[in-house]
Amino acid sequence: MSDSKVLIISTKETFSVHGMESKLAEIGYEAVFVPAETDALIDMEFESNLLVYYMDDKAPVNPAFMVYLKDLCMEHEKSLILVGRKEEYEAVRNYVPEYCISAWFQRPLDMNEFLEAVRQQFDSRLLASTRKTILIVDDDVTYMQMVRDWLKDKYIVVMANSGVKALQWLATNKADLVFLDYEMPVVNGPTIFEMLKSEAETDVVPVVFLTGQMAKSSVLTAMKLRPVDYLLKSITRTELIQKLEGYFAGPKGVNSR
Repeated sequence: MSDSKVLIISTKETFSVHGMESKLAEIGYEAVFVPAETDALIDMEFESNLLVYYMDDKAPVNPAFMVYLKDLCMEHEKSLILVGRKEEYEAVRNYVPEYCISAWFQRPLDMNEFLEAVRQQFDSRLLASTRKTILIVDDDVTYMQMVRDWLKDKYIVVMANSGVKALQWLATNKADLVFLDYEMPVVNGPTIFEMLKSEAETDVVPVVFLTGQMAKSSVLTAMKLRPVDYLLKSITRTELIQKLEGYFAGPKGVNSR
């Protein structure tokens, strides 16, 4: 993945899109056009962490594409810049949470402000590279978003709403700690845990089980798998932050890259 590549998404590679590409190249960034189609974005999704969606008022919003764009930003920590009119922005907001949108510019585009926003996004990415990465795996998206809001100022927080998506993310990315829901449909937490420990690339990733269950038998069963810890979902923000500080304290913390 390039540290200076921007994916510009739009229905067509118009004169305005070409202008954005040229101006980005002038300040040292490589801009790549991607059609606003799910298959096209899937092919390019790991090429850059910065996505610019140039919205076209002549093309209706594609719900399937919007859902995929939302999942991509939430689960892979992509930064998303929107360019378009207010009604186009609001149409996207029906699918993509506001916290996933890094910036929004109305057309006609103020190029200088846009370029500055791109610079800031890459600068913040560079700063974030020194922070610990936490992967939350839970089928309860509302709970994941709450935990992300608690931790996002200090940690990079990635969300996956299934074990399969978590494994896919870990195949190409590294986490310093995984919060894993103990009870999930289809593939439960213990099964995912054992899958992680069976692969050399993910065996060293520390795992903390999360559960809403308070039964002693559940705690004993989980701890037999030897995770780093086992936390109840009723834990408070302050308690969770203190736990994390404890995990990462010491010369190596819970994980040494």
